Amino acid sequence: MENKQRIALVAHDNKKHDLLEWAKFNKHLLIQHELYATGTTGKLLEQELGVEIHKLQSGPLGGDQQIGAKISEQELDLLIFFWDPLTRQPHDSDVKALLRIAVVWNIPVACNRASADFMISSPLMSSAYKRHLPDYAGYTGRILEDALI
Repeated sequence: MENKQRIALVAHDNKKHDLLEWAKFNKHLLIQHELYATGTTGKLLEQELGVEIHKLQSGPLGGDQQIGAKISEQELDLLIFFWDPLTRQPHDSDVKALLRIAVVWNIPVACNRASADFMISSPLMSSAYKRHLPDYAGYTGRILEDALI
């Protein structure tokens, strides 16, 4: 990670208000970084923060998968995802896949206000931090061997 982090901001409908309040409170920290968001969340954040947000599709229309793809390509450094654990989502499988890919690629994930507060206030946010990238060469080699059998 460089001093300027690439942060994905995502929120389910029932959590958008919480994310907007959190982002407004942390505006001075967030605007120092490159921000990405899924559809509606990105539009709301642009209005709230007054900065450009890289907006992807809405979560149910593929935005969660786009964020996951950016993580797997090492194009994002952090994921702040205020997800709603009490409401069934039409794209639950996408949400699970996004959280899984963040763990696979060792991306810090905040799923609520408290964890987002800890993450954004970390001294590592403004310093050069070299994230450990897992070595999946053994795994991918095994997959190729299995395919040839």
